[in-house]
Amino acid sequence: MIKKIIFFFFLINLFNNSIAAVKNEIIKNFKKINNISFDFKQNIDDKKEEGQCIIQYPKKIHCNYNNLKKKLIVSNGNSLVIKNQSGKAYFRYLLKQTSLRLILDKDLLIKKIEKLNGKLIDNKYYVYYLENEGNQINIFFDKNSYDLIGWQTEDIYQKLVITYIYNIKKNINIDQKLFLLPKPN
Repeated sequence: MIKKIIFFFFLINLFNNSIAAVKNEIIKNFKKINNISFDFKQNIDDKKEEGQCIIQYPKKIHCNYNNLKKKLIVSNGNSLVIKNQSGKAYFRYLLKQTSLRLILDKDLLIKKIEKLNGKLIDNKYYVYYLENEGNQINIFFDKNSYDLIGWQTEDIYQKLVITYIYNIKKNINIDQKLFLLPKPN
């Protein structure tokens, strides 16, 4: 009986060390990233969208959507603009009021992940459940490469948003003009 108990605690310790090693690899990999470029697929409720994004740490993003309205999302680090380029729709928000802020603040992400235990899902990816100042987000990392592969959150209208990223390129040369906020039409 004592051998079974010792073996059980050995397995728990081995599992915990394995999860901690994965977390350390995710953090180590993430610290090396200054910017990331990727294609994405996004589900908002039942609506599917696709496009391309560039994230420049800290807190900058530029996304072009491949939809009829040619939606554009840009953050300069302080404000976030959502603009439909084929129409007049133009919305400006303080970045700190959006859950996207968590994805765009690499240092905050790393601090949060250091304090959390991730969960292995479908033996494919690790998920971390984060919360900061009322904003919640689930962040997914690939099990093998430790790369960020997506996130799940609520948008400003409290709709569930699931974003999957692929064709990832790290630390590329970026024209900083991409992060200038567009003007209203």
